[in-house]
This record gives sequence, C-alpha cells and structure tokens, in this order.
Amino acid sequence: MLIVDAQVHVWAAHTPERPWPDDGFGREHSSPPLTPSVLLTRMDEIGIDRAILVPPSWEGDYNDLAIRAATDHPDRFAIMGRFDLGDSTNAARLPDWKTQTGMLGIRVSFLMPHQRQWLADQSIDWFWDAAERADIPLMILPPDQLPAIERVAERHPKLRMIIDHLAITSSRRDDEAFATLEDLYPLSRYANIAVKASGLSNYTNDSYPFRAIHGHIERVVDTFGPNRVFWGTDISRLRCSYSEALSYFTDELSFLSDADKELVMGKGICDWLGWSY
Repeated sequence: MLIVDAQVHVWAAHTPERPWPDDGFGREHSSPPLTPSVLLTRMDEIGIDRAILVPPSWEGDYNDLAIRAATDHPDRFAIMGRFDLGDSTNAARLPDWKTQTGMLGIRVSFLMPHQRQWLADQSIDWFWDAAERADIPLMILPPDQLPAIERVAERHPKLRMIIDHLAITSSRRDDEAFATLEDLYPLSRYANIAVKASGLSNYTNDSYPFRAIHGHIERVVDTFGPNRVFWGTDISRLRCSYSEALSYFTDELSFLSDADKELVMGKGICDWLGWSY
C-alpha cells in the first residue's frame, strides 16, 4: 500500500541570509527545525513512502527548502507551496506555478485577522479565478469560515480544494472540536472539495488509539467518500508518536476496508494532486 503523509511542515532556522518575518518568532512548532533530511529518516523508520511538504507561515513566503528537497528526492517529496495573497499582481505567477520542481499546488491559510478579512470581503477573488484557470489545486485552512469556502466552490467548480485538518482549530478537543464538522459536511456535495484528515490526535484528550474520535472519522469518510479523505500527520505538532499517527489509521479504524485504506492513505491524494505513482 502506498503511504503518503499529506501534511508535513519543514523549515530552516532564522538567519540573516534567510530571515523570518517579525511575527514568525514563537510560532514555530519545534526547535530545532524539522528539516527534510530528518523527516526522510523518520519516514523510512516507519515505512512512509512519500510526503507533501507544506512550507510553514512562520518563516515567511519561502519555498526554496521544499524545492531543494523535491529536487533531491523527487520520488519522496512534492510541495504545496506558499503564495502571497496580499498582492493581486502575483496572479501573473500562477500560469507557470507548477513548472517549479516538485510543485503540485498552493497552500493558503486564513488564521490571522487580515487573512480572515480577505476571505470575508472577497478581496482575493482574483486568486480563485487565476488558480482555477491555471488548474492549480489548493490546500486551505479556513477555521470557522466554511460558508465563504462554499461560495468559492460553487463559483469555481473546476478549482480543486482540500480543507486542511477538517477545518478544526487546535484549541478544541473531542466532541467540542468535531462539532464544527456539521459545517463541513454540506461541502461534500461539491465534487471539487476534499478534506485532509491530518493531525487528528491533537483534537482529543483520549490516548492512543484515540477511540473517542473514531466515530467522527467514520462519518467524514462516509460523507466525502474514501477518495476525498486524505490522511496526514502534521508531524511537527503531534501529541503522539509518528508510528502511532500512522497505525491508528492503518490498524485501528475497523470501518476502513482495504480498498478504502488504499485511497485514504495515499492513492487518493496523489490522484487529486496529479502526483503519479
């Protein structure tokens, strides 16, 4: 079975040559940074074939580290890159976006107040239009803003979007955290929306194998189908081991058939993003 971790942040330390923005400090998930070489070792230890690299916001709009990793290990790493939504002239970059080594699409988040405003006032409609024309898949983190994403999905039916972490925020746990799925389920009717079941152990106070949230995961798979639910770890902020983050999907979710696991654990996201295998 092909195993693909759909969400991994890798980053480099702040240096004068490659400085972080002022608001990046204190937001990093760990110290020292998780580098591609360390990640590759950890993947090999537990049998993960591939990973989608998602450059993190705290170090700025850098994609260079991920591109080097995908250049050195094209069979192991691909990228959902960072993109500056604050400047509409960046639309000119999108037609050639996927010519960058390893680049499969773009990851955008709407966590900071100014980012939330962009989504609320539709001032980034230029981005949705340009991404759809350029056939660029997106990973989106929009907690508490799913109605705005639904409007995008309806207006841009050819724009493939993945909702990260099931749109759950890390401040919530167990049923309180997963109650927000009631806003996510209606988006399943849009064929251009998939979901990333990533970092889910962070949203429960239960210990491995996290049985308190199995029912929620089952309903997500039933609602979206196994071809639109993608496993990922967000390894740099896990509250369990990397191997446990893998095995609770492969070994503990009895409702997943072997065919379901093939899709959820790797083939589904490769098909969605166009990463051949």
